[in-house]
Amino acid sequence: MNYNNFICKLSFFVLGFFSLFFFANGLCFCVMNYVLFFEWNIMTLNSCCVTMSMLMDYKCMLFMSFVLFISSLVIYYSDMYMYGDQNLSRFIILVLLFVLSMMFLIISPNLISILLGWDGLGLVSYCLVIYYQNVKSYNAGMLTALSNRVGDVALLISIAWMMNYGSWNFIYVDNLGLMVSEVKVIVVLVILAAMTKSAQIPFSSWLPAAMAAPTPVSALVHSSTLVTAGVYLLIRFGSLIEMYNMSGFILFIGCLTMFMSGLGANFEFDLKKIIALSTLSQLGLMMSTIGLGFYDLAFFHLLTHALFKALLFMCAGVMIHGLNDLQDIRGMGSIMNQMPLTSICFCVSNLSLCGMPFLSGFYSKDLILELSLMTNFNLLIFVMFFVSTGLTVCYTLRLIYYVMVGDFNFKSLHCLGDENYGFIGPMFMLTLMSVIGGSMLSWIMLETPSMICLSLFMSMLTLMVSLLGGWLGYELSLMVSYGSFVINKQYLVGFMGSMWFMPFLSTYMLNSSFLYMGYKMSRVVDFGWSEEFGGQGLFKFLVNCSFTNYDYQFNFFKYYLVSFMFWIFLFLIFLLFM
Repeated sequence: MNYNNFICKLSFFVLGFFSLFFFANGLCFCVMNYVLFFEWNIMTLNSCCVTMSMLMDYKCMLFMSFVLFISSLVIYYSDMYMYGDQNLSRFIILVLLFVLSMMFLIISPNLISILLGWDGLGLVSYCLVIYYQNVKSYNAGMLTALSNRVGDVALLISIAWMMNYGSWNFIYVDNLGLMVSEVKVIVVLVILAAMTKSAQIPFSSWLPAAMAAPTPVSALVHSSTLVTAGVYLLIRFGSLIEMYNMSGFILFIGCLTMFMSGLGANFEFDLKKIIALSTLSQLGLMMSTIGLGFYDLAFFHLLTHALFKALLFMCAGVMIHGLNDLQDIRGMGSIMNQMPLTSICFCVSNLSLCGMPFLSGFYSKDLILELSLMTNFNLLIFVMFFVSTGLTVCYTLRLIYYVMVGDFNFKSLHCLGDENYGFIGPMFMLTLMSVIGGSMLSWIMLETPSMICLSLFMSMLTLMVSLLGGWLGYELSLMVSYGSFVINKQYLVGFMGSMWFMPFLSTYMLNSSFLYMGYKMSRVVDFGWSEEFGGQGLFKFLVNCSFTNYDYQFNFFKYYLVSFMFWIFLFLIFLLFM
């Protein structure tokens, strides 16, 4: 066993052990309704105390358990997926730093330590996205970093604003119980930060671009770490969001993101980008659930989504690996005949994503949809909510048809098979959790059954929308060239397939114009008037004064004679005119 294998195996066992430990503690905390809050006084200087705060409840414990469980499987999977990579140990260390940053964010009730984990996620994600050092990866990494930087700045401003309240612990602001208009600024800034990290409209373009990272990173980032950080932050700030009536805005943004990503996934042919857009769709569903006020359900769906989305990326990675790095689904087909075990895992994860009854996605998604029908929202939100659900089934069935059932379109020389236990082991463990995880979490988190009173039509609406979306996905998969009279329009396909032109707006227009404007401002202000009247101008003035003084001191006798003669001349003139 070489050094890289040793690092992978050690990380797998350590993370797996801590995952079981946190899961057991999470069960105890949930049963006893126990919350642990403690502060560690790091340093005291006069009246200034530097403390590290931690908040431990069942949500923290369960979330950390799931993050560590998925991370351990991803590292075990990476040992085989990245086989032959000379920098595998560096890759594993980056993944461990990523997980550590997420741990900081999960346990922190303090905005300072949240920012530590928040910026850690942003920095390490940039390093992982540019892991394959080419122009595409660099561009994707820069787009990811700049988009997330907007949220970092919002969080920094909220930290500065919270100095008005004597503490950076948001639970103290939560318990003020006062409708203070200044606190609304903090809520708006936190929502902005969460929108950038969870890639909501108009910050959605970085999420598919981040697919330039290795597939194990995608499995970790898009399931339980980076993109879920914003949702988790809003769950923590839930009572403040309700207090300041920001729920409607979050609901609208979430539904719009869900609708846009569902449409885009139906017009995409890159396997990893389709799965990335499905992540974006589920993030929109979580944000919409927060907007409806169901914070526990949003957290429930966050955990179940982490299981089947990590599995989905792992299956996609195995297929891409076997097809010599092909990611276009039009070049795949009949994978089920050559990779039956991977195909089973792939179909289980896809059906769980659709909300197939008695898989993990069903327990959270179906409950969210049925409870949403019992709330008061307008027709636009209702239509977007359920059409987006149908679009989820639509692109899932289309993907299954292209990859699993359709004609095999790859070249005759290929290497497809399920013989590699380094891939199959982690995938089977996640498949098991994707089947039983939802019911297990529903027993743990939902104390009492929910009473849902709906008419027959409303009760059947979710099923009808799913069946209609599945039929539409099958029809779309048959139209390889999209020859329909409706969607054969170049501009319509271009608009919906490019995420409503958001990548163009985020790169060529906004970034280019703002960066060019910053360059001009730096030339005119920083290197122009600001330098002339600031540091450089003061330096030149002092240098001139110094030379004048030096010249005066060096020629003191000459100056004395000249000044003496000048004063005598003035005195004689004065006497003459007297």
